Amino acid sequence: ILDFHEPEGMEGSFRVVGFSVEPLSIAHSFHGGFQWDGESSEGYTKLLQTCAVGQHMTKAAVQKNQIVEEGEKILFTYDVIWRESDVEWASRWDIYLNEGNLVPAQVHWYSITNSIFVVLFLSLLVISILVRNLKRDIAGYNAIELDEEGDEEVDETGWKLVHADVFRPPSNMPMIYCVFIGSGLQLAISTLGAICLAAIGFINPSRRGSMLNWLLIFYMLCGVIAGYTSSRLYKAFRGRAWQVCTFATATLFPGTCFSVFLFFNTVLAFFRSSGSVPFLDILIVAAMWCCVSIPLVFIGAYFGYKKEAMNFPTVTSTIARAIPKPSNILMNPTFGITMAGLVPFGAAYVELFFIMTSLWMDQYYYVFGFTLVVYIILLVTSSEITALLVYYQLVSENHRWWWLALLTSGSVSFYIFGYSVVWFQTLEPSKLLFTYILYFGYMFLLSFTVFLVTGSVGALTSLWFVKKMFGSIKVD
Repeated sequence: ILDFHEPEGMEGSFRVVGFSVEPLSIAHSFHGGFQWDGESSEGYTKLLQTCAVGQHMTKAAVQKNQIVEEGEKILFTYDVIWRESDVEWASRWDIYLNEGNLVPAQVHWYSITNSIFVVLFLSLLVISILVRNLKRDIAGYNAIELDEEGDEEVDETGWKLVHADVFRPPSNMPMIYCVFIGSGLQLAISTLGAICLAAIGFINPSRRGSMLNWLLIFYMLCGVIAGYTSSRLYKAFRGRAWQVCTFATATLFPGTCFSVFLFFNTVLAFFRSSGSVPFLDILIVAAMWCCVSIPLVFIGAYFGYKKEAMNFPTVTSTIARAIPKPSNILMNPTFGITMAGLVPFGAAYVELFFIMTSLWMDQYYYVFGFTLVVYIILLVTSSEITALLVYYQLVSENHRWWWLALLTSGSVSFYIFGYSVVWFQTLEPSKLLFTYILYFGYMFLLSFTVFLVTGSVGALTSLWFVKKMFGSIKVD
């Protein structure tokens, strides 16, 4: 279908301002069983019995789909419909800029409104629970006086009991924890920068690869932040192998992505797919990683280790305190981690649908202003729900909150991957095994990225929150 417009003052002149194509698979055949060799002129004069003359072909009128295999003869046909349009030449790209032909703008506004209401509700919940309870707890703890005769604390319960263990380094994989936090903060800041530039129009997505190029540039430059953050945490945990921690921060996430991408690209090149990336481009990306990103991570780590260790408001005891069993299923950390991801996922799932459509269905995506708002809402909701769960775990005398905070705020990635499994059916994928491997491999990388981004922001927010909590009470 070709849309044309007649400009004012230019009678008799027309401009094509839009087009749409509908592909159909039709096993064509001639009247009378005529077989055409594709070269003789007689084939151009014979009528097809699978297509009506002077009538637009529709999907419902297809009698039989064409089978594509070796030895099959395929006839290619087309028809054209000219349609007059009111769209002017200067506005011909608006159909892609506002997606009005695909999704009404109200849908995005409904998504944003839904997300804002989720944030407001969660913020009010956090304020009403945390602020009120904390004020009562802090006032009660500071009012406690030591028993002069027995030197025993009176009525001391709740989260103050774990003051000597709350800042104890994680007992499981503290280095990996620091690497995850550093890599996640690097991804969070670089993603925020790229989305902001796209939202204000500095990055034009119509230029092929511009968004990805800027994202890579921001990611490399933010390597300083990753090295600095991971080194500061690792030094606070009294780690010794700082070289290994820094190298893991520089290579774990980008190395995983690069390895998966290289495998997929090799297979695509083997299938002679147009989606494979030239080998020279891969070398350029590898050179940028080795010569720019990794050195910047080590520079950031150098400054991080040069600074004094992070100060905590309480002193950690030599022997760890025993953790009591959860009183009910609601206080079980596994249950909290599993359910916490529902809140941020519910705030962002509508916009996630449009992003998935853009990634896998070749649709244009230009509404980066909505993306920026949803991205901020995702980080805020993840941080708030994490602070809430960490507080209740400390109240139940569970001082192992480091990994809990990371997994709680990062659990939204589990729901995103689960959503991608359900959404995969809308693609009507082929039955090739590599199609499934390609899709779920890239969705795993996307979900892992979301896990690091939300997990690091939620964990750092919880660290600030816990330091404020225990810094406001009097501890001997």
